[in-house]
Amino acid sequence: MACDASRPLYSVDQIRAIEAHTAATLAPHTLMQRAGLSLARLVMALAPHARTVWIACGPGNNGGDGFEAAVHLKAWGKNVQISHLARTEYAQDASKSIAKSRAAGVPIGNTVPAEFDVAVDALFGIGLQRALGDEHAQWVQAMHASGKPIVAVDCPSGLDTDSGQAMPTAVRATATLTFMGLKPGLFTGQGRDACGDIWLDALGADTALPPTAELNPAPRPLQRLHASHKGSYGDVAVVGGMEGMLGAALLAARAALHSGAGRVYVAALDPQAPRLDPLQPELMFRPVQGLVWQQLTVVAGCGGGERIAAQLPALLQDSAHLVLDADALNALAADPGLQDALRARASQRTAAATVLTPHPLEAARLLGTNTAQVQAQRLQATQTLADSLQATVVLKGSGTVIAAPGATPRINPTGNARLATGGTGDVLAGMVGAHLAAGLPAFEAACAAVYRHGLAAQREAGSSVLPASELLKQS
Repeated sequence: MACDASRPLYSVDQIRAIEAHTAATLAPHTLMQRAGLSLARLVMALAPHARTVWIACGPGNNGGDGFEAAVHLKAWGKNVQISHLARTEYAQDASKSIAKSRAAGVPIGNTVPAEFDVAVDALFGIGLQRALGDEHAQWVQAMHASGKPIVAVDCPSGLDTDSGQAMPTAVRATATLTFMGLKPGLFTGQGRDACGDIWLDALGADTALPPTAELNPAPRPLQRLHASHKGSYGDVAVVGGMEGMLGAALLAARAALHSGAGRVYVAALDPQAPRLDPLQPELMFRPVQGLVWQQLTVVAGCGGGERIAAQLPALLQDSAHLVLDADALNALAADPGLQDALRARASQRTAAATVLTPHPLEAARLLGTNTAQVQAQRLQATQTLADSLQATVVLKGSGTVIAAPGATPRINPTGNARLATGGTGDVLAGMVGAHLAAGLPAFEAACAAVYRHGLAAQREAGSSVLPASELLKQS
């Protein structure tokens, strides 16, 4: 879901508060009726020629939404089959919807129908805290095995809508119709794989609460005035490229050039590195000692190996703007003194001066935890890191998270699995550097670069394999 304006994302607790507030202003059962009608309409729009609709209903309000939808779909001529494990007690609204579907003559069983053209996952919503039981897990497996479209109600069953983490048996939907407001877990972690296309119906709710996060919007087009010159767009220096890893530094430098930097220098840490990039002769090679950091936006760490650590004290103290990636992040994680220098840099230049671009393992090293814990709380981990180190942090991955002290974090909606190749992170670091050099504050520069980086992967035509050198041409 790409968007031109930031869209609010709400936590489970916030959604429950919004739902309770909205329900208090309406007649009883109104929200479930609205949800059921909305669901039925989406099923008709996505599968207009489906003859049999299978709706798997759980015991709570998600199941009630499914029962409501069944009444409409049957009235519109569809053969509706409901699977449901009966229980003795139901919430009042769900009980009313079950009674409506029975009165309408909708068949209700407890097994998977022999045939169906589209499946509706109305099993569990945002409140699920435990693994699916055996029967429900078998229904989910039947949905996946059928190869038929799957429409999830509010969220795919088994997906945590705060974190984006999915249980071992979770629905992988073709489309998800979410209610009241968008949730962060739909867009990060495993959420994008689980949800498919995402649709929103607020059901008339008032979502005036400050959001937990926002979807990263499309940045404004980069404008270059006719009466300008290369010095108008800033100078970027890439420090990295130890023996055997010069390619990482070149990818970052080329990306900075393609993203609009006026001049780009390469300060290779391999003393035997070539002094010319034949594919990008515009790049200028300089020894590390020959650069004046105070005049430069520095991208440090791409292919830097162990040698980058020796350069970091000067870069943290003197560089005008700084992007720390790859080996620079590992050096930072291993040295509390460098972390103190980064915090001191923030107090001297404000946090707008520095961007960190870790992948989950690098973030885990910086936080003193493990990758699983970072991935289980991507939003929280990114914000904690940003606040601790007083810098803008870009946590890469599906649904990249961008956070900065005092800012509402953002989740990026662009990108795809074609970015899962070596070097694409170096390209992103160079792009962030170019945006910083152009004068954008760190948070804005990171958000714009991350969006364009993901969009480039979507734009590039061809096979499913996208080498980083091809990605930067689209940046």
